[in-house]
Amino acid sequence: MKTETQVFRGYGKKKEITAQTAVECRFGGEAETVLTVHAHAALTGADAGNGEVRYYGKVHFSIVYEDAEKRICRAEKGVEWTAQAKDEDIYPALTAKAYLAVENVSVRREGASVFVTALLGCDLALYGEESFEYLSGGDLILKHESVRTITAHLIGGAAETEDEFDTEPLGDILQHTETVCVSDVVCETGLVKVEGEVSLGVLALKGENALMSFERLVPFTIEIPCESAAVGSSAEVHVSAVNTVIHADESDGGCRINVQFTLTAEGCVYEEIELDGVADAFSKECETVLSYHEGSFEGAGEVIKVTERVSGKAALSGKVDFSDTLQAVTLQRAEADLTAAEDGLRAEGVALATLLVRSADGEYRSIEMSLPFSVPVTAGGKVNVLVCGMSARQKQEGEIDAEATVRIYITEKKRYAVKLVQGAEAGEAVKESDSAISVYIPRAGDGLWELSKRLRKSPEEVTASNPDIEFPVKDGQRVIIYRKKVM
Repeated sequence: MKTETQVFRGYGKKKEITAQTAVECRFGGEAETVLTVHAHAALTGADAGNGEVRYYGKVHFSIVYEDAEKRICRAEKGVEWTAQAKDEDIYPALTAKAYLAVENVSVRREGASVFVTALLGCDLALYGEESFEYLSGGDLILKHESVRTITAHLIGGAAETEDEFDTEPLGDILQHTETVCVSDVVCETGLVKVEGEVSLGVLALKGENALMSFERLVPFTIEIPCESAAVGSSAEVHVSAVNTVIHADESDGGCRINVQFTLTAEGCVYEEIELDGVADAFSKECETVLSYHEGSFEGAGEVIKVTERVSGKAALSGKVDFSDTLQAVTLQRAEADLTAAEDGLRAEGVALATLLVRSADGEYRSIEMSLPFSVPVTAGGKVNVLVCGMSARQKQEGEIDAEATVRIYITEKKRYAVKLVQGAEAGEAVKESDSAISVYIPRAGDGLWELSKRLRKSPEEVTASNPDIEFPVKDGQRVIIYRKKVM
């Protein structure tokens, strides 16, 4: 029995794994009371080896604190780190892409030193060549089927953007944070255009020893050349690094802020390929044993955007009363997951921030506050969330009313399942009926292919002998098969 096959060769995501590592930084004992801590992780590289991925980079730590004289101060340090993620299926030919997130930051004091620890979460995607063989022709009766597959093209690029705005006078910028979300990815001929927003949060001194905070939402565009990009293609892009430089110039009783961002992006362009494969096959002369290739291909769809203003009573990590003055809401961030509810999909999560308050005796302290939210969404996929404009008010003593704008970005996933005949082996011979005419009573609901396979006749032979039959067949129908008499 002769068969013909073809080979599909592509490139795609072979495996996804997650890992965690802790990075620690030591500050001196001049930090009497630590008010805020922030850690920003930057990846330097990721290399696949035998059974593991080694990924490495640098964490920039910054703290704002009161010293022994109750002065507000800041300190910054950088720590280089390396970590491994192990999996027996990893091999050197794979390309590793690592995406970092600071999942938690903790502070502890040991003697005269302050130790800040950042827990880094890492999503690792491993890309490599994908290939499989599939049946395309031969002596068999074939049921052809067109299937969609996806091959990935890795891309990367960078861009700079800036923003300039005025604020009230400030003494010194103590700390700044950046949250980046991609809001749209569009493929053009030879180009991937990425649009998004950077939520900038700044904590600064106001006067000699007062605090203030402000936020700024800055749009950006990154254009990444890619020969495989075309109109109608889909792509998924992640901003893997953002570097920020802030200049503050005081003039005419105010302050002019200039912010410059350098953004680095990585991702994939997904090229959809249509294969003319075989879903089923049989032989007229013998039983046939079929083998199949089964797999799935993943791509990206549209980015769905939802913006919601949320409010309510915030959960607090400490006590507050009317003798306290609310100074600043800083380190704003959010996290969310998709959940299925009775009314459909919802993005459920929490908006988080550090509330800085000053007591009647002039001492500062920080209180962590959280505001839960639940927002209806129309599609599932990978979720990113950005919070901006979070505010706090103490209407009733001991309670904080919080408001925030939550921006949710969901990147839809495209998945194509593939099941094609890969090969066929001849089995036991089947004896052909020697009658000139046979009449069959088919099963109700049979389609043309099912009936042809049962009769071991090609679909063309069945329809030629039964031009009036309709499919799927109904109860009471008869199928006639004519055979040429061999002399």
